[in-house]
Amino acid sequence: MKHIHSSILALGAALATGCTIEAPDFTGKSCAAAADCPAPLTCVAARPGEGRTCELLRGPGIAEPPGGPVPTWCNDIQPVMVAGCVAGCHGASGIGPKGFRLDVYEGDGGVLGARDMAARIKARAVTERTMPPPGSTDFSEEQRALLDRWVTGGAPLCGDEGTADGGTPDGGARDGGA
Repeated sequence: MKHIHSSILALGAALATGCTIEAPDFTGKSCAAAADCPAPLTCVAARPGEGRTCELLRGPGIAEPPGGPVPTWCNDIQPVMVAGCVAGCHGASGIGPKGFRLDVYEGDGGVLGARDMAARIKARAVTERTMPPPGSTDFSEEQRALLDRWVTGGAPLCGDEGTADGGTPDGGARDGGA
């Protein structure tokens, strides 16, 4: 009991004095191969103009969601966004809110991208089912399940292979290729 009491006092003292343990952050550091990045980071080409960098593609401890492997932006989610969200509303020239775009993975210049909006995408398209709005092309149940697994799985970009232009597989066009 005395040992537990001493441990609690030591912990309380550390917290009261603001004592922290600093750990180096390797996110965004240059790398050539996965071995150059500490777990749970991986080496990918996810930042435009920066070559390959260490990035966290899924949060630690996130298990594969039920229903199959975690979808990726490049292979699975971007086509769903283009078909259901970008056409008239959430692209470069859409009528939707101007603070975010769903035709790009990462935001640019203060405008958020799909990764930044992942929780909202899940809430509006999967949970509430208020998006796409009436009169627009609706998502199929399979597409809603795909979006759910993508967000639950950490909203990964492309997997370990990455893309050289930051997640725009159409060669860098930030407007979804249109």
